[in-house]
Amino acid sequence: MKKILKIMETTKIEKIWIGLEGDNFGHSGLLYKRYSAEVLPDIYIALKAPEKLRCIAFKISSTFPFEENQWNKLKDIKIETLPDVNDKSKKFLLILLLNKQHKDIFSTLCEDLIFGVSDITTEQTLVEKLLERLAKWQSLFEKVGKQGLSDEAQRGLYGEVYFLRVFLNNSADKNYCLKSWLGSERSIQDFQYSNWAVEVKTTHGNNHQKIHITSERQLDDSIVEKIFLYHLSLDIRVDNGESLNTIIEDVLELLRDNTMASNLFKLKLLEAGYFDTHKPLYENRGYNIRQENIYRVTGDFPRITEAIIPIGVGDVKYSIILSESEEWRIDIPSLFNNIQ
Repeated sequence: MKKILKIMETTKIEKIWIGLEGDNFGHSGLLYKRYSAEVLPDIYIALKAPEKLRCIAFKISSTFPFEENQWNKLKDIKIETLPDVNDKSKKFLLILLLNKQHKDIFSTLCEDLIFGVSDITTEQTLVEKLLERLAKWQSLFEKVGKQGLSDEAQRGLYGEVYFLRVFLNNSADKNYCLKSWLGSERSIQDFQYSNWAVEVKTTHGNNHQKIHITSERQLDDSIVEKIFLYHLSLDIRVDNGESLNTIIEDVLELLRDNTMASNLFKLKLLEAGYFDTHKPLYENRGYNIRQENIYRVTGDFPRITEAIIPIGVGDVKYSIILSESEEWRIDIPSLFNNIQ
C-alpha cells in the first residue's frame, strides 16, 4: 500500500516540477512548461532561478494592472510579476512558494486552482478567481504550524472519511461524493447536496449511545428535505485497529483513477487541518467499529428545531440518547437510495 500511494501522490503538476528541477538551469530567470493545452488560460508550472522556487505562472497582458504590494504580507507564498522576454506584450503573474517544506500543500492548492479556472477566457475573471483563493490559501498555511488535530478532531475526521469511503463504494460518481462532503468547511451538516444531508457522529468510551448536537438547525428537516444521522460507535486502542492515516490512504486508493476527485479530497483534508507533516502524530491511534447505525431524521425523531425554540433563545446544544431512536433506524441501501 505504501508503495502504491507514493506513486499515486506524484501528480501531474509534481512531475512537471521534478522535471524542471532536473534541468541544468544555471542563470537567473524563469523556467516553465505549459500545464495543459486543454486548459484555456495560459497557465505554466515554473521554477524561478537561481533559488529554484516552485511557482505557478499565468501569462497575462503586460498592460493589465496588478498591484503586487497589497499581497506582500502572505505567509510562505509570494506574488509578483515578471516580463515575458519572448513577448513584450505579455507578462507573467507568479505565485511562488517560499517555504519548500510545504511543497505538498502547494501542489494540491495549485491543482485546485487550475481546475477552478480551466474554462475562463478573460484576464479580469482569471485574476479575480486567483485572488479569491489567496485568502483561503493563507489560512491553510497558517494552520500548518499548529501541533496537529486534537483527539476530538481526529475522531470527527475519521468518522467523516469513514462515511465518505462507504459513499464511494456505493456510488458510481466519485466527484458527486466529494462535492457533497462539506464537514471540512464547517457546514451545518457534514455531507449535503441538493435536497439531502447526512450528519456524521462518532462516540467512544462509556457513552457509546449518547451523541451531541451543536445547533438547532443540524437536524431540522424544514431546512433540508431529507436528513440522515450516521453514527459510529468506536473503540480506540493503541496500535490496534484502523488509523486515521490508513483510512485516508485507503480513500486515496479508491480515487486513484480520478484526478479531480483525488485532488478535491486532498484539498478538503487540508481545510480540515490534516497535513502530511503531522501524520506521525496519528500513526499509533487505532479505531475499531463497535456499532454502525443510520437514522432517518423525520417526524417525531427526538430533536430540537428552530420552530420550537422560544424567541430570544439561541446557541442551542443538546444530547440525544440513540437507544430511544430505534424506530427511525434504516439500513445502508435505504440511505443510498435517497441520496444518489
